[in-house]
Amino acid sequence: VQLQASGGGLVHAGGSLRLSCVASGLTKESYAIGWFRQAPGKEREGVACTHSRTVSTYYADSVSGRFTISRDNVKNTVDLQMNRLKPEDTAVYYCAVNRRGFLSRLWGGEADYWGQGTQVTVSS
Repeated sequence: VQLQASGGGLVHAGGSLRLSCVASGLTKESYAIGWFRQAPGKEREGVACTHSRTVSTYYADSVSGRFTISRDNVKNTVDLQMNRLKPEDTAVYYCAVNRRGFLSRLWGGEADYWGQGTQVTVSS
């Protein structure tokens, strides 16, 4: 399984970006997938995670109401629509998959696969 993230870039505060992650080689129907981020000098944190077969979704408090995660099970993609971006959203964003479908564990960082990361920079 390979995860390829794209869509990062530089945006002014208040702007929007849409990240996309393609999970190639993922043949399981039930899995958890989501986005994490790591800012310089900080620990990696969960941003948003979802499950391939349920509506269960986790969002970090800091992004709730501004970010929306969506998935396409046919294409094995997961997108992260980020609106009203703030400078504190600046980080490298990673997509990740828990292939056994354990959403809560994925939220805790237990992923079987990680993408390479895409940089998001929000200027003030």
